Amino acid sequence: MADDTSTTGGAAQRIAAGYATEGGALELGTVVVDGQVDPAARVRIPLAMLNRHGLVAGATGTGKTKTLQALAGQLSDAGVPVFLADVKGDLSGMSRAGEDTPRVRARAEETGDDWTPTAYPVEFLSLGAKSSATPIRATLTQFGPILLSKVLDLNDTQESTLGLIFHWADQRNLPLLDTKDLRAVIQHLTSDEGKADLKGIGGVSSATAGVILRALVNLEAAGGDDFFGEPEFDPADLLRIVDGKGTVTLLELADQSGNPRLFSTFLMWLLAELFEDLPEAGDLDKPKLVFFFDEAHLLFTDASKAFRERIEQTVKLIRSKGIGVFFCTQLPTDIPNAVLSQLGARVQHALRAFTPEDQAALAKTVKTYPNTKDYDIEEALTSLGIGEAIVTVLSERGAPTPVAWTRIRAPRSLMAALPGADVAVAAQASPLHGKYGTTVDRESAYELLTARIAEPAPAPAPQDVPPPAHEPEPEPRRQREEPGFLEKAFESPMVRSFMRSMGTQLAHEVTRGIFGTATSTRRRRR
Repeated sequence: MADDTSTTGGAAQRIAAGYATEGGALELGTVVVDGQVDPAARVRIPLAMLNRHGLVAGATGTGKTKTLQALAGQLSDAGVPVFLADVKGDLSGMSRAGEDTPRVRARAEETGDDWTPTAYPVEFLSLGAKSSATPIRATLTQFGPILLSKVLDLNDTQESTLGLIFHWADQRNLPLLDTKDLRAVIQHLTSDEGKADLKGIGGVSSATAGVILRALVNLEAAGGDDFFGEPEFDPADLLRIVDGKGTVTLLELADQSGNPRLFSTFLMWLLAELFEDLPEAGDLDKPKLVFFFDEAHLLFTDASKAFRERIEQTVKLIRSKGIGVFFCTQLPTDIPNAVLSQLGARVQHALRAFTPEDQAALAKTVKTYPNTKDYDIEEALTSLGIGEAIVTVLSERGAPTPVAWTRIRAPRSLMAALPGADVAVAAQASPLHGKYGTTVDRESAYELLTARIAEPAPAPAPQDVPPPAHEPEPEPRRQREEPGFLEKAFESPMVRSFMRSMGTQLAHEVTRGIFGTATSTRRRRR
């Protein structure tokens, strides 16, 4: 509902005044009041505020994907690299110029856009080797036990045990690169020899080991064995700029749609790696990278406390590295409050309120927006058309802007998916394909432990035989005495056999101790 004290155009201009920016900005769209669009009332997002993160939410079919595509295209034009998880394969058209159609022209006129068909430099990546895009991988060691526990759906006790397993492998210089490495280490630690290795720092119960091994088998069946391994992806490859345009990296996830835990956790790993690798940047005129985290609700579903804490810490701190993160999901309530409070920009497409749960989520969503006399937010959120959103962002001063019912600009790239063959050609022409296209399987925990089991038992060390003593000359004229009791006992065949057995056993014990220490030291140094 518009303010009764002003005309529709006046209200739109007043709202848009809160979005004025002196520096670079993304043109999100134009203000709508009482169903009327004012092309001059622009809704902008300052580039300098994008590392304060954001949220793009809305029900299926309301235009979220096209909003992401439009934002990513403008960021690329501004020289900012972009990462998007392409869950449904709808964004591959960004590598082609858009089609000039009457609908696109009408939207451009409504939003005051000098629309021009534009193609962007796109990298096509995928998890594993089953897609036509360039496969990317991560090692288990770098992934770590907390993130892997999320993928395997382990409880707190099992997560703790997995952490112990990783710690033991690290202490023994046993690289955990892929799933067969982890399986070999678990099987070793539940063997008699492995139980002795863990003495003093805990142990791995057979029941817990069984749960983890079964979860690994399920992960491998879902394609996890293709994802974990080498060469490991270098997050710095997301920061490339080509001919002044930021690279748009699309992670194709259509083949992983049945394994949401894996791809959502991988995205979190990628963010954590960026945080670890990049230097402090402070406040920049524009971010180094904007990371769109699609299907974000999958990340938080059934997440452990340790996992949630890691997400919260990463989101709070990564902006200092010049990285902006946009979470994309259906409902704002999918995001924990500790994370939601960090998201400065809100682009909320239409919500549905068909069930009591939907109505409760709608009521909570309304409370996340600043008060406004221009709209009934609850009514607006259920009345938005396709390609429209309720928006509030941070101004260049860092203050929340007025709530604006916004008609979103049309993307300038192709709004359709490319055929798989075209994606394959583009991926193979990329320099990243030569870097990551071929799997590397170097010596790691599996090979080292297998070699250890296959080693033959050490041979007994040769016993030193003393040289024969000099036989003394017999004493003349001396009569030999009759043998006593001990002498008679040692002359017994039974006693002699017993003594020979004891000497051999003693030799074996000494030999095993020497070779055991030497062998153990050699393995630790590998």
